Amino acid sequence: MIKTILAAALIIFAAAAAQAYTLEEFQFDSPAQETEFRDLIGKLRCLVCQNESLAGSQAELAQDLRNEVYRMMRAGQSKDEILDFLVDRYGDFVLYDPPLKPSTYLLWFGPFIIIGIAAFFMLRSVLSRKPAPEGDISPEERARLQALLDDSAAPDTAEPRQPT
Repeated sequence: MIKTILAAALIIFAAAAAQAYTLEEFQFDSPAQETEFRDLIGKLRCLVCQNESLAGSQAELAQDLRNEVYRMMRAGQSKDEILDFLVDRYGDFVLYDPPLKPSTYLLWFGPFIIIGIAAFFMLRSVLSRKPAPEGDISPEERARLQALLDDSAAPDTAEPRQPT
């Protein structure tokens, strides 16, 4: 029974691995064209995974976009034309390195703004802390403290004192 389960798991794993994306399925006229394709799909974000490039994603949409980019390259479109088409269709989110424009200011400068605000409040907190002032003690308290110090400095020859 265990052998059957292991064999079934191995077959399922092998079938999934066989469907995995490889660049070998794309044919290029020159190594430069293949390098350009790799570079281009490395700059594009998978819209499903959102944290992977088209080059590394296994999602169906990523495969479709890789095929679309490949088709457009084979049709003779330039890298800029392909990027413009994808940005028009999917927005700046498809790019790993979105352009600097008003709609992406928060994306570009947001982390620095948050760090600046945090630094401001931390600095304000540190600077607003003042050491506790040492208050002067009265002459009676000073005399009592001196007596305690004198008692502790004297040799221990007397009987222990009873607490008062």
